[in-house]
Amino acid sequence: MGDLIRKSHNVSLLMYHIICIAKYRRLVITEEADNVLKSVCIEISKRYEIRFLETGAEADHVHFLVQSAPTYSPTIIAAKIKSITAREIFAKVPSVKKELWGGEFWTDGYFFQQSANMQMKMSYGIMSEIRGVLENTSSCINRTLFIMNN
Repeated sequence: MGDLIRKSHNVSLLMYHIICIAKYRRLVITEEADNVLKSVCIEISKRYEIRFLETGAEADHVHFLVQSAPTYSPTIIAAKIKSITAREIFAKVPSVKKELWGGEFWTDGYFFQQSANMQMKMSYGIMSEIRGVLENTSSCINRTLFIMNN
């Protein structure tokens, strides 16, 4: 699942489950927005010490399973993810900007869970279960899950 992050003075295995909700719970995470979100997550991984282990998108919210070095606080991780993804989605999917007239993509809050190995297995299992349910639901359009190998 996650590998140890080795630094000169520490070794860590910090994984987080983050849920970010679209502003006003609008159904703005379309297939196009989801594709932009995936590519932005890959770029964030390259630029920062934030590894996206798994991401699951719904029409109104996104689950991120991330691993990071202890140099970033949970608040900083969420802020980086939310600000960069919002900016890029607005730039590359103009229809979203029309739907969210206030200039913000995400709500101010978010769900954040630091997970130990057992909890992480549960989170991974829950996300996999959600994927299974959604794959069997024909009315769900943009319900993707991807795993990133770093």
